[in-house]
Amino acid sequence: MAKLLIVESPGKLKTLRSILGAGWNVQPSVGHITELAHDGDDALGFELGDNQVICRYIARGDRGREVIQKLKAAAKNADEVYLATDPDREGEAIAWHVAQQLKLSNPKRVVYTQITEQAVKSALASPTRLDMDLINAQRCRQCLDKLVGYRVSPLLWNSTGGKSAGRVQSATLHLVCQREREIQAFTPQDYWSVWVNYQIEPSVSPEMDSLEPVIFRAFYKGQLAASGTNGAEEASAQDEAPDDAKNDDSKNDDARSDEVQAPESTKVLSHPEAERLVTIARQEPHRVIKAEGKLTTKSPPPPFITSSLQQSAGSQLGMNPEKTMAVAQSLYEGVELANGPKGLITYMRTDSVELSPEFIEQVRSYLSQKDPKNLPTGKPKQHKAKESAQAAHEAIRPTDVFITPKSIQQYLTPDQYGLYAMIWRRAVASLAAPAKLMKTVILTQSGPLFWEARGMMVEFPGYTFYWNNLDKASHLPTLQKEQILPVAEAGHDQRQTQPPSRYTEPKLVQLMEKRGIGRPSTFASTLKTLKDRQYLALKGKALYPTELGLSTDQVLLDVLPDIVSSEFTAAMESSLDAIAEGKQQWEEYLIGWNQSYLAPELEKARLAIKEKFPQRLYRGGNNNQDLAKSRTKCPQCTQPMGKVPTKKVKKGYFLKCVGACENLVLFWSDRTSQWEQPQARQDGGAGKSVDISPYPCPVCQKNLEIYPYVKDGQEKQLLRCSDAKARQEKKHADVVYFQSKGKWWSPKYGEIKTQES
Repeated sequence: MAKLLIVESPGKLKTLRSILGAGWNVQPSVGHITELAHDGDDALGFELGDNQVICRYIARGDRGREVIQKLKAAAKNADEVYLATDPDREGEAIAWHVAQQLKLSNPKRVVYTQITEQAVKSALASPTRLDMDLINAQRCRQCLDKLVGYRVSPLLWNSTGGKSAGRVQSATLHLVCQREREIQAFTPQDYWSVWVNYQIEPSVSPEMDSLEPVIFRAFYKGQLAASGTNGAEEASAQDEAPDDAKNDDSKNDDARSDEVQAPESTKVLSHPEAERLVTIARQEPHRVIKAEGKLTTKSPPPPFITSSLQQSAGSQLGMNPEKTMAVAQSLYEGVELANGPKGLITYMRTDSVELSPEFIEQVRSYLSQKDPKNLPTGKPKQHKAKESAQAAHEAIRPTDVFITPKSIQQYLTPDQYGLYAMIWRRAVASLAAPAKLMKTVILTQSGPLFWEARGMMVEFPGYTFYWNNLDKASHLPTLQKEQILPVAEAGHDQRQTQPPSRYTEPKLVQLMEKRGIGRPSTFASTLKTLKDRQYLALKGKALYPTELGLSTDQVLLDVLPDIVSSEFTAAMESSLDAIAEGKQQWEEYLIGWNQSYLAPELEKARLAIKEKFPQRLYRGGNNNQDLAKSRTKCPQCTQPMGKVPTKKVKKGYFLKCVGACENLVLFWSDRTSQWEQPQARQDGGAGKSVDISPYPCPVCQKNLEIYPYVKDGQEKQLLRCSDAKARQEKKHADVVYFQSKGKWWSPKYGEIKTQES
């Protein structure tokens, strides 16, 4: 009998089977095989007790049922079963559900972050137990998401027509809408960039090879207070010099000439003032009061984590986060090389910048052989991870640094090659030597005015040979203090302040990561959901909120502001992290959060929605008047009928009279393409005494009766209260159960529990 290894993705099978060889059966779960049921209050599939959360799990659709049966059959023919789902909370929960379905008393959990022979066989040699802390964190997150989604979303159905709200998606949507409102409220302001061009003759700069004069530009910095200017037309602000004339790492040191101190950089806000400054610049001689050159080092950036990978792939390769993760998944699962399939990168859903000691030594060996000048002396660079990072994980890196992008380009698609090359270069750069930069600052004075020029030259490229994140180099000549500089030209350029830029998808992912909204595994799927819900749209590379997105965000901001708050959502993520670390009990947290926050705030929000949107009907409440309106009118009283949502019919809902018509419902008929009433059975069932079921009415506790009818030519049954008089009461309006897969189910009251179930 073979050993059974269960993984998540079918894409891993070929690589793993190649590694393990004969005696192993590798089967995929294809992600989650179970999900929370869709019964109970608000179809949550779980109940919140006083101190316990009771969850009910069912197979995840037809695919889930098929996979469960296949895995059960494979497990029967296996001596040992190993669970090798992905190394994160979702993967741990999938392994737990698989173990439950296969009734594994002591499941063997194996964890690896790269699909290589050494990593896989090492993990199989030392299996561990399932991590219940991670599983509990995933279960809590799943219940939290369903609580928010299923109980907050109806507020949108009644107000904006939005499809859904979500713990992570609503906070993310708010970031985009908030930026859009900032853009709309932005008032542009004119300002002037005032500059002078200095021309230095070759004899002054003998180190220059060229015989052409050296021309460099300096920008107006400020003026002496003694000049008589009261500063009313100037406002202290960040220097407006172009990027190539300043450097973010530099500090504005005070410049002195005798007792003269240069002011902070100022912004010129009027055309007359700009003209005045240019006139002075042309009339007064210019002399150097400071000329400094400073050799500095710039450390390499850390290796990729999920958010930085998505951002760089977006800016350099034009990939959106969803595509980035799909291509990274293929590199992780394995690519067919000349000597067989091989996983090329480590696991790509991570927020840790740590690298294994083995990989660090491998890179140092590579640099020693291929690029010895870039091999740092002393201890390797230690990149600092954020406090909430998954310490057990590595950053995203190549599984083997000696597999260079060029050496395998022929085996990769263009997207795979572009992403692998980027991951390879960033990982090597993170362990290469620092870059050495010569930063120069020249401060000049003309009368009361000060001018500044900044330059930067690369003395030693270091890590930038692999990952160049430097500003454009700009060379300044060597000058002496008190040197007089000829002015070739002086002028000004009118400019206008710009509104904040809209987020691109990678930039939004970066902000989500910074604010603590969601986790690496949710970034791409959250953006996809927001676009699918038509809350966000792409115009070029920029994300725009739609009118639906803006109105949805505004309603939530008005009635449930915490739900769209980054800080609130991040605090919830921190609580989930505490559960994953065994520091917080998940059921206690979930029950407490619902009782102390969600339940009371939802009640206030519902009242606010009904007051703010009286013209719309609320869907999903406790009586007929709470149902959303349909354009179809009741065939008896002609009032617009209400939509009763349900997943049990193809249409997604059926219609119910919201007037006095007793239990009048309509179902959509594909055969006639119209709404029809359930027909009474033609065998005289309507005239016979109906059968009484053993199940009590949820309102009055009298037994439910079995009511026969015909729908689309098929005989069917439903359950309703056996008390005809009681059925006319408003509180009985939703007492109706339909038969589905051998069970009785109600849109309001869920599934009837029987001894068999």
